[in-house]
Amino acid sequence: MTTTTASPATRGSALADRLRQPSFWVEWASVIGLVVLVAIFTALDPRFLSSGNIKAMLLASAILTILAVGQSFVILTAGIDLSIASTMTFAAVTFGMAMTSGKGLALSCLVAVAAGAAVGLVNGFLIAKGGITDFIVTLGALSAASGLALILSDGRPITVISAPLFKLSAGGFGMIPYTFLIAIAVAVLAHLVLFSTPFGTHVLATGGSVDAAQATGVRTARIKMAVYLIAGVLAGLAAILLVARVGSAEPAANTTFLLNSVAAVVLGGVSLFGGKGSIKGPVFGALLLTALANGLTLLGVSQFYQPLAVGIVVVGAAFLTRFEK
Repeated sequence: MTTTTASPATRGSALADRLRQPSFWVEWASVIGLVVLVAIFTALDPRFLSSGNIKAMLLASAILTILAVGQSFVILTAGIDLSIASTMTFAAVTFGMAMTSGKGLALSCLVAVAAGAAVGLVNGFLIAKGGITDFIVTLGALSAASGLALILSDGRPITVISAPLFKLSAGGFGMIPYTFLIAIAVAVLAHLVLFSTPFGTHVLATGGSVDAAQATGVRTARIKMAVYLIAGVLAGLAAILLVARVGSAEPAANTTFLLNSVAAVVLGGVSLFGGKGSIKGPVFGALLLTALANGLTLLGVSQFYQPLAVGIVVVGAAFLTRFEK
């Protein structure tokens, strides 16, 4: 038996062809952008790659990573969840109330996840069964969840004092915080669900074409309900990490997490039209946005410029998707 191997010239030509395809830059935009940012910020300030700063960035990226994974499932079905950050705030308040009423850590965690799941389930039901546009439903849920958080807490932060939560937030293996490990575990599980199960195939099929998916027997309504439920559950999990990090349940809406969760998904190469994308892309997108904010802060750039920088990066990534077939 004879085997043939490509010559270096052939491999070089194939690589050049790959680099000329917009889809390559869309798929790897977050990874390449992260490498470029690390190189620039390290050159401008060597403290950027210090162990303490790396740990701080990984800690800061954990919550956004989990939200981006949840948002990815929704966007892969050609939807969007504008309520994901408010759902996290609502779940954080229920978690804080459960903790302060003596329910214990385990039961309080279940309360937070259940609160997030309830919002996600309502979103999914109204979109899939009610036939209401996802933008309108989740925009309404954004307001409703924020309002419920303010009503339940009477507009005041709920202080949560818990040694296990403090250990969860402050501890880790070397430079890698526990919360980041949880976020990576969520991402790995999401990747397996998306690409190794029939459910994941149905998610991609629903996003690619609802009519075609229904013609092959996919129950697209159930799939849409499921992805909003997943986003809600992950918002509940993120709420626990948020309370552990801050030490209190803040009822104020945090729109930065909403915008950055969508931005991370766009940077990660997930198609806003659904049906195409990955989990690793949004994870690197979340890391990129965290590194961008951290690097600008380290350089002493005013926080007022950070949303502007994030906006420019996201629009640039979205511009790349314009050329993707």
